[in-house]
Amino acid sequence: MNKENNTKKIKRPLRRDFMLIFTVLLVGMVGGVLLFNNTLLEKYYINNKVEAITSAYESVNDAMNSGDILSDSFNIELMRICERYNIDVIVADENSNVVKSSSPDYFYLQQKLWGNMLGFTDDNGKTIILIEKNKYMLQIDTDERTGTDYMEMFGFLDNGNVFMIRSALEGIKDSVRISNNFMTYVAFGILIIGSVLSYFLARRITKPISKLTEISNQMKALDFDAKYTSKHRNELDLLGENINELSETLEKTISELKTANLELKKDIESKEKIDKMRSEFLSNVSHELKTPIALIQGYAEGLQDGIVDDDPDSRKYYCDVIVDEAGKMNKMVKQLMTLNELEFGKNTINMERFDIVTVIQNYLKSADILARQKNVTVQMQDLGPVYVWADEFKTWEVLQNYYSNAINHIGGDRIIKISLTKGDGVVRVSVFNTGDPIPGESLDHIWEKFYKVDKARTREYGGSGVGLSIVKAIMDSMDRKYGVINHEDGVEFWFELETRSIDEQVLSNKAE
Repeated sequence: MNKENNTKKIKRPLRRDFMLIFTVLLVGMVGGVLLFNNTLLEKYYINNKVEAITSAYESVNDAMNSGDILSDSFNIELMRICERYNIDVIVADENSNVVKSSSPDYFYLQQKLWGNMLGFTDDNGKTIILIEKNKYMLQIDTDERTGTDYMEMFGFLDNGNVFMIRSALEGIKDSVRISNNFMTYVAFGILIIGSVLSYFLARRITKPISKLTEISNQMKALDFDAKYTSKHRNELDLLGENINELSETLEKTISELKTANLELKKDIESKEKIDKMRSEFLSNVSHELKTPIALIQGYAEGLQDGIVDDDPDSRKYYCDVIVDEAGKMNKMVKQLMTLNELEFGKNTINMERFDIVTVIQNYLKSADILARQKNVTVQMQDLGPVYVWADEFKTWEVLQNYYSNAINHIGGDRIIKISLTKGDGVVRVSVFNTGDPIPGESLDHIWEKFYKVDKARTREYGGSGVGLSIVKAIMDSMDRKYGVINHEDGVEFWFELETRSIDEQVLSNKAE
């Protein structure tokens, strides 16, 4: 399954949801503020103005009752109240004389006061009564001169004087309008800034979540290299650290499982290989031992039955056959034991430095009698010492098997030629014998156990078909090359040995 199919698509990103939630909250909050501002601010201002006018009435009434209405301290207090709340105050006695006024236009206020008290004012349906009590009345009226709405309180003080407190409402309406306009601009600014901040805030919140999602996708694909890095100590960072620990644990566990699975697979393959080798070995050994056992049994029974008791030559022949076949069986068993040790790694390789030329010459001397018996001419070039790194005893075995194979398959001019060819850090040892080449279909099988190109001829000289298998096992254990080459007049078997020292090998590996 490819990566595109393995990674699920995100239909609703958290970043978009966060921005949507923040934006809706901002719009709701700002819209609510604007709604309350437009519907309730004017009422709030009017209520505040009512409280201010009522407070001014109480101050004037208290000053009148205490006789301080004409004092400088009350004048200052009245001025402060009038300037703060933008109100005008007029007080008159029963004779229409002005007792106290905070406005230079007191004459108009006096007329307005008595008009309200006597009910001479024509409001044309525009007057709005806010409070009506025994001593005073609070209303909203329109000035017929300017068309401006005023809040007016008029009535009697405790001492019987009449009063009127008046404040224009146009300032309130302008303040409300300005406030609403300002709040609208502020709302748009808050929405813009809030949207930008919500984007970055949503990005900050969702970035670690996106990172954790990416890490989990990699973990799902068994990629444990990505790790979560945290700078803070919040819940997401703690989750990231837990995922890191989970990733390490999974990686370690999967690695152990893969290693165990690989070892199990190797064990199964090794067991199957051993079972197959055992089956082949038993089959081949049974086949190879069947003939010599049958011969030994037959000739032994002949001796036991006294068939040749009267003929010493025949009896000697019977005994020679039994001894010869027993020797062949003994040789084959030893070779099989050697091969078994090599194939299963039970035979230790002892690498040492020695002169291969001397080893070959010594072997040829020991095998000289065999060459003379077969009427074979052995040729070898005159060489100086050639030092190699290998197991000397096993190298001797390889040379012995090649030489024995050449002696037993000699033909033509009956010549065996041994040559050494130096290469890059190796020397190739070749054993050539004249005779018939190996058939092409047999070249790939001659290294197999019990394989025989010419079974009759192999049987004739007592071969078991194991010698070249021993060569293969020895050369594989030393990790060296070997092979066979067909020529027109014969066959060449060869193997290679290392000539470089350990230091030279190290330098060569570094150069490569």
